[in-house]
Amino acid sequence: MIKFLITGILRDKNRSLLPIIIITIGVALTITLSGFMKGVLGDIVDQNAKYETGHVKIMTRAYKENKDQLPNDLCLLGVDEMIDSLQMRFPQTQWVKRIKFGGLIDVPDSKGNTKGQGPALGMALELFNNKSGEAERLNIESSIISGSMPQKSGGALIGFSFADKLGLQIGDTVTYFGTTMNGSMTFQNFVISGTVRFGTAALDKGTIIIDISDAQKVLDMMDGAGEILGYLNDGIYVDEKAKQMSDEFNALYKNSDDEFAPVMQRLKEQNNLAGYIDLVDTFSSLFVLIFVLAMSIVLWNTGLLGGLRRYQEFGIRLALGEDKGRIYRSNIYEAVLIGAIGSIIGSIIGLSVVYYLQVYGIDISGMLQNSSMMMPSIMRARFTTELLYIGFIPGLFAMVLGNMLSGIGIYKRETATLFKELEV
Repeated sequence: MIKFLITGILRDKNRSLLPIIIITIGVALTITLSGFMKGVLGDIVDQNAKYETGHVKIMTRAYKENKDQLPNDLCLLGVDEMIDSLQMRFPQTQWVKRIKFGGLIDVPDSKGNTKGQGPALGMALELFNNKSGEAERLNIESSIISGSMPQKSGGALIGFSFADKLGLQIGDTVTYFGTTMNGSMTFQNFVISGTVRFGTAALDKGTIIIDISDAQKVLDMMDGAGEILGYLNDGIYVDEKAKQMSDEFNALYKNSDDEFAPVMQRLKEQNNLAGYIDLVDTFSSLFVLIFVLAMSIVLWNTGLLGGLRRYQEFGIRLALGEDKGRIYRSNIYEAVLIGAIGSIIGSIIGLSVVYYLQVYGIDISGMLQNSSMMMPSIMRARFTTELLYIGFIPGLFAMVLGNMLSGIGIYKRETATLFKELEV
């Protein structure tokens, strides 16, 4: 039976080619757009987690209230001991310390006179600690345009656009002007070891990156850090796990009145991301649902029209004595084959496009040159297991449903009417 149906589909392209093309296009579009939406919306959350919020973040209560001002005078102290304690209590999470600081970068000429200045946002990371994974997490090595990572104390990376603006070259010395955590002025020379382009205007236009040991010395923050960030070991933010950790940690200091007591916030509680994450989940689900329903209606109509066009064929087969149930079942089997063929081809095409967009993406850096938003400059799709069936199932069942509904008419055909139609 299956061999007979496949032969009929291959020989009679008028009844199979158009449905297969429609199913293929519908399934491919559903998979592609679903993967692209999840990738783009999810990347913004990942970008914030890597550079800003972590999956969870620990600060002092006072620092939390004023964190937009980078108040290092309200920083955490004794962070090495705290991280050891955190690793024992939450072994499924990797903990890193960071310091953010602002100041002025001065570029001297050969005579020591200022030839350029610019405000800078500093990030102090654990660059010399290979176990921290910070270089890989922030994708620093692959973002280096020229030069290399700092190999020793006193080295610094600087944003590509910032370096171009100040006319800096690899090996040049710049002077950082700022204030320590105690409020006194501080000056420190750094040698530019490399320039980086993160693809985010907010970072590329005024960022300087140094090792956290240098920042602790310059800012008088020995064994201190502005923030401790935690990342779940699988690299994927799960709000339930983050909430469980934050609730357990904050319960330890619940009864403390000290403004320097540490407090843990999960990603969803920072940078107004709660509404965004909920919107992403709702919008993605709604978008996929609407598109799948629209595709199902189109394919249902394709199956319905295909069945209606074949009424004369069904009539001839009935007039020749073929059983109505047999005709109906063969029509359904044929719809299953056509739906499966179109869905398989469409899934292959859609998954191929998703893979391409996941690897190469769409570069929108030109649109973000004057933007200060923390978002990736390359929009990428994301492959998820649900893409394997999100287009295949409606592509198959909508076609079958259409043929089932149109096939009901087979049982309404009367022999007398059939002969009249055949005489005409």
